[in-house]
Amino acid sequence: MDAHLEGGILYTRAETRTPWSEHQRDSSRMFISIRKVRKFVQLLATCCIVGLMIFWTPLDNSVVSHMKSYSYRYLINSYHFVNDSLSVSKHSSDAVASYPYLINHEEKCQQQDVLLLLFVKTSPENWHRRNAIRQTWGNENYVHSQLNASIKVVFALGRLTDRTQQAWVQRKLILEDQKYSDLIQKDFLDTFHNLTLKLLLQFSWVNTYCPHAKFIMSADDDIFIHMPNLVAYLQSLAQMGVQDLWIGRVHRGSPPVRDKLSKYYVPYEMYPWSSYPDYTAGAAYVISSDVAAKVYEASQTLNTSLYIDDVFMGLCANKMGIVPQYHAFFSGEGKAPYHPCIYNKMMTSHGHVEDLHHLWKQATDPKVKNFASGFLSRVYCKLVNIWLLCRLHYEDTYPCSAVFS
Repeated sequence: MDAHLEGGILYTRAETRTPWSEHQRDSSRMFISIRKVRKFVQLLATCCIVGLMIFWTPLDNSVVSHMKSYSYRYLINSYHFVNDSLSVSKHSSDAVASYPYLINHEEKCQQQDVLLLLFVKTSPENWHRRNAIRQTWGNENYVHSQLNASIKVVFALGRLTDRTQQAWVQRKLILEDQKYSDLIQKDFLDTFHNLTLKLLLQFSWVNTYCPHAKFIMSADDDIFIHMPNLVAYLQSLAQMGVQDLWIGRVHRGSPPVRDKLSKYYVPYEMYPWSSYPDYTAGAAYVISSDVAAKVYEASQTLNTSLYIDDVFMGLCANKMGIVPQYHAFFSGEGKAPYHPCIYNKMMTSHGHVEDLHHLWKQATDPKVKNFASGFLSRVYCKLVNIWLLCRLHYEDTYPCSAVFS
């Protein structure tokens, strides 16, 4: 046995190691017991939920359906059976995503200091919407000069479905792109059932050409984005070095639509489970660059036949252990109320096409910030927002909780 003399006291290696070994054993026992308790609680919760679902089986109405779905989300988020059931080989997923580019801009994101890369999902024929976005919240020069930030805006699209108009529209798209250099187009039909392909286009492009952007945003072309508020928010997050960020309007425990007359219909063969994993509405959400890389990796091993893109995004994130975060000022389906007290905290609002210029002018007016400053103004806005958002009848804009956030 080795020994050494220290401070007049003889220590042996065994004597100095024994107390630490006992401490290790105690810690190990404690860790194992905590893990056993967690497993027991998880098993108990699982049994309770499965029992309730069996009890609910004879009942069939929308309320019970949503209760079952919301309960089932615990199983979805706690176990890997959904990911396992939808997994495919990487070779198969590559074949699905191998459509060639018709229009591309590899140089778009060469600048290293990119705060936000913004993908706008658009259709070939929606050039009026694209022009309105370029002149308002998607104006890169405005963000650079007025907000001191670098953003890159690109429009993601496929081919026109109408074959008689296809060649003419494609020529028009090429002329549009020669003028603005912001279209990213792949050779698939631009349809509702190909939205997942458009999502894959976005993440593939980010992974290949712009992995250094700090944040990535996906938005529809009928969304209004309050760019000053969003940029200020993202700049504060960037300073903190935030990771695993995925923010938007979160849907929790949403059941698949089984009505064959609905455009959101999903057959059991495509998705057999009673609930989707948690996901954000596809109209507008923001993720950090590390999440983009993880989602792209997951998308290479999941079945892309599920054509609801925001749900597929949820599946990819769920597989990588990423949890969406609810932001009260990411709008639902309805338009946000037109009022300076709303504009002061607004991030996005849905359903804006004809009124985009008007809303941009109102929301970015310097008077809005002055209007909401000061104690009395804040009290006034609090009362106004309660009146606008805390209604007895449901309006899918901002929740009542947004008043107090």
